[in-house]
Amino acid sequence: MVLAAGEGTRLRPLTARLPKALCPVGNVPLLDRALARLAGLGLAGPDRVAVNACYLGGRVVDHVGARAHPSVEPGDPLGTAGGLGNLRGWIAGRGVLVGNADAYLADPQAPPGPDIAALVDGWDGRSVRLLGQPADDPAVPGTFSGHRFVGFSLLPWRLVRELPPTFGDLVRSVWRPAEAAGALEVVPYRGTFYDTGTPADYLAANLHAAGSGSLVDPTATVSGPVERAVVGAGAVVHGAVTRAVVWPGATVAAGEHLTDVVRAGARLTVPAAPR
Repeated sequence: MVLAAGEGTRLRPLTARLPKALCPVGNVPLLDRALARLAGLGLAGPDRVAVNACYLGGRVVDHVGARAHPSVEPGDPLGTAGGLGNLRGWIAGRGVLVGNADAYLADPQAPPGPDIAALVDGWDGRSVRLLGQPADDPAVPGTFSGHRFVGFSLLPWRLVRELPPTFGDLVRSVWRPAEAAGALEVVPYRGTFYDTGTPADYLAANLHAAGSGSLVDPTATVSGPVERAVVGAGAVVHGAVTRAVVWPGATVAAGEHLTDVVRAGARLTVPAAPR
């Protein structure tokens, strides 16, 4: 299940225009990155993959099409646990690999990397597993066994079937109880991870996707200098762009110099200074 129902409040005003799951990283929507990662494991199609949607849900459903089973949540998002509870009929006795659409993972060893493959390898179908990155400070709240969660977990059916289709989160419903019982297994991940939830992390993920230079869609029109930036399809850049993201169809006028920002449309400029 790919979680794509959230409002993405920390990325506003960008997410006032587009669901966070559809925000592009390296000119590829985050949701498409997640679905491609799962497809690399042989997980594809509406019988095996589900995507939940709520905020601007129609856009998410239209974008997914027949690639996955849509689960539209009425009203407000149900959270990570409620979203699973709402899908119990579709899950129907199976264990579940749950991933956040906004998780950007990049392992240079073997893209898309041994990350999720390592998470599912040898799973007994009964334990709770998390993909985690060693934390700089293991004592910081929000860590699990000295690791910070990096977007993907494995849950057995015996726990999923108990989740109601009401608002709730997996941290309190599943992960912390499993940790307290000594039944939580963290699979270490040492590649690159950004949750893309803040403008700074969103920019960092884009620059990582661009590599050592810039990533410019071939349909963009660029006459100004572009340095360490990502420029989307149909964008028009006549000004200067440095360490920035220019969304598809956005414009940068002559005389403008954008640095450490995200530009959407003709005027929306969101500061995204590095962490």
